[in-house]
Amino acid sequence: MTLTRRTLLAALPLLANAATLRHAAAAVTLDGKLTQGGLMIGHVAPNSRVSLDGKAIQVDAEGRFLLGFGRDAAPKAELQITAADGTVTTQTLAIIQRTYQIQRINNLPKNQVEPSADDLKRIKAEQVRIDAARARNTRIAFFAGGFEWPAIGPISGVYGSQRILNGQPRQPHFGVDVAAPLGTPIKAPCGGIVSLADPNLFFTGGTVMFDHGYGLGSLFAHMRKLFVKEGQQLAQGDPIGELGGTGRVTGPHLHWGMYLFKTPLDPALMVPPMPA
Repeated sequence: MTLTRRTLLAALPLLANAATLRHAAAAVTLDGKLTQGGLMIGHVAPNSRVSLDGKAIQVDAEGRFLLGFGRDAAPKAELQITAADGTVTTQTLAIIQRTYQIQRINNLPKNQVEPSADDLKRIKAEQVRIDAARARNTRIAFFAGGFEWPAIGPISGVYGSQRILNGQPRQPHFGVDVAAPLGTPIKAPCGGIVSLADPNLFFTGGTVMFDHGYGLGSLFAHMRKLFVKEGQQLAQGDPIGELGGTGRVTGPHLHWGMYLFKTPLDPALMVPPMPA
């Protein structure tokens, strides 16, 4: 479901009952897609407090906040708004459930499924850096400018799909893949600050991570060239590198992942349909 600058007064299925809806209509607006993998940008009156399923959500001075729903988010979530005067409004959000592609591959050689001890040590060290970049909480709302595709081409991989190799489930695919020729320009889909730039990570090869503000970020993987450095601030459309086939891949493509802190989101929900 898409909520484009509509109050919850117009979104009857999102609330538990009409009485709650009328009470909440002036309290909160939500903009985005209320689905697994979706991001919602919310607004409440300044000095309000927000929580989702009992977890406090940060709210900026303008009353803006972000909600992210992961790949396996439950069908319902409870949103609670506490106004400056102490009035509490509780609303039940209905999260659209999705069906994901599952691929089973058996009889693979062990070295294609299980990394070596040295590789595991490297993977763990790189994950620490990735986690640190995801934990950033820059108080600049770059995301408010919206998103556009960082590269144009056929979509070869979708959010949420998963492979089961020799009976062992792999991590789901947390992003969208764009197939295009080597050297295709990659542009910043939204303004932000470069939180990580490394030409040679184990899984993702040439990798750039962006901080779009308030815990929202992007990850671009398998790049052939990187044009940016950590700490650099970019605007939407600025070049960040060239598409490649580095890291653990079978062919050239761009992997674009998004996350709200530790919650992986679906970038395809943030942008218009891929241009022809």
